[in-house]
Amino acid sequence: MMQTIDKIAKKANIDERYIDFYGKYKAKVDLSIFDELKNKKDGKLVLVTAITPTKTGEGKTTMSIALTEGFAKIGVNAMLALREPSMGPVFGLKGGATGGGLASIEPKDDINLHFTGDMHALTSSINLIAAVIDNHIFQGNELNIDPNKIVWTRALDMNDRALRSVTIMQDEKKGTPRHDSFVITVASEMMAIMCLANDPEDFRKRVNNIIVAYTFDDKPVYLKQLRISNAIMKLMREALKPNLVQTVENNPVLVHGGPFANIAHGCNSIIALRLALKLGDIVVTEAGFGADLGAEKFFDICCPTGGLKPDGVVVVATIRALKEHGGVAFEDLEKPNVEALKAGIVNLQVHLENISKFGLPVVVAINHFASDSKEEIDELTSWCKKNGYEVSFVDGFLKGGDGSTDLAHKVSEMLAKRGSNYHKLYDYNSPIKDKIETICKEIYRAKDVEFSETALSQIERFSKLGYANTAVCMAKTPLSLSDDPKVFGAPIGSTIHIREVKLSSGANFIVALTGKVMTMPGLPKVPAAVKMEDE
Repeated sequence: MMQTIDKIAKKANIDERYIDFYGKYKAKVDLSIFDELKNKKDGKLVLVTAITPTKTGEGKTTMSIALTEGFAKIGVNAMLALREPSMGPVFGLKGGATGGGLASIEPKDDINLHFTGDMHALTSSINLIAAVIDNHIFQGNELNIDPNKIVWTRALDMNDRALRSVTIMQDEKKGTPRHDSFVITVASEMMAIMCLANDPEDFRKRVNNIIVAYTFDDKPVYLKQLRISNAIMKLMREALKPNLVQTVENNPVLVHGGPFANIAHGCNSIIALRLALKLGDIVVTEAGFGADLGAEKFFDICCPTGGLKPDGVVVVATIRALKEHGGVAFEDLEKPNVEALKAGIVNLQVHLENISKFGLPVVVAINHFASDSKEEIDELTSWCKKNGYEVSFVDGFLKGGDGSTDLAHKVSEMLAKRGSNYHKLYDYNSPIKDKIETICKEIYRAKDVEFSETALSQIERFSKLGYANTAVCMAKTPLSLSDDPKVFGAPIGSTIHIREVKLSSGANFIVALTGKVMTMPGLPKVPAAVKMEDE
């Protein structure tokens, strides 16, 4: 049964004067709390990531919640920091993103949908900027903006493929009809800025640094030239505060920010992480999709930006998913198949080896299912032990914290006995092309990286503008280590195709788009929204 949020705040050692109530079970935490906590020692930071996801799902969010519940069962003061769900996946293919079974957070429907209005504030801010740009041109275009060189796109927090390519200004006599597009809110630069800002002033600075367009003589136009940062700050004032909710076992959770990990950087807000580190002895957080995406971006973008130093990693896998990576058809996954498991373990192996490239210790967490045979469990356990990896089979979905205490003990032991030597994968001062190639070859295990002429031209342009010394945010399918979503396992030696490179100057990273990845997803044949009719 849910407890009122004032009791959850008390459990998290948050004084009620810092709580802004959103009903009985949700609250915002006022940022003035940092003044009180500034001298408090930070807790240890644990990232939960996963193998390359499959149709079966790996349960990364569920595992993050279960681990936190397990810590509570063994008497460890742990805080959980998660991303906010996007309504796109909630109504699309994935459904809700609040965990499952007894490893869930509450109130589910509120968190999955309108929550405390953060997504609405972000979407409104993004579209305000777009409206002001077009109005500026209409009203005389003092900044000399070329309508065909506007790079700021409108947004919607919904999967809507019809908005991938649109024509606007069709009936405006003073306007210039032009091709445009929408991005899903959680893949926007504004979401990235919200999650990478260390505080409101940093957020304002980053917003002002956004390049929204280019002039007729090809000079960048920054948002600060539109003089609307105060308006954006008013829209985003409440959204910058972390949200406090609870697990089903009434443990506190901070849920804040929700960038996609296949397109954006896939980690919750630095503000929420910094707060969690002051409140908990151990902080559990997750990064979206497989370790090739969310985890790499957490280590190479989020941590350096926030001055964070992770202490350990949990990599989530399931026997079912490993068998699918080993070539078993989806409908046959519940049948025991040790040989397919052996073949699919290579995907887990690549992700574990990649974690070591960041200098971090790791524990393997297997999301346990009834269909896992004893022979399969023995094979996977034996492989982990043979290769020096600690492994835990977790029943958090069915048993909550009681099914997660073994993992909690093993993570605690990892933090106590195995030190972190965390470091980035690449040097920000390296050329943009070199950084992209390093990620592709070291993390995706590609042999070659092919850049389109467009991408090479964009890299040259951004370098000349002074943005060579930034992070790189890869946009790639989450369904494969390669850029082809149909390739399972570990396609070592593939070719990664860089078709386009975009600049997010406010977020301070370059986005490299690979293969056919989309920035506005579409709905499946039977969306989750339709399935809700049967609930």
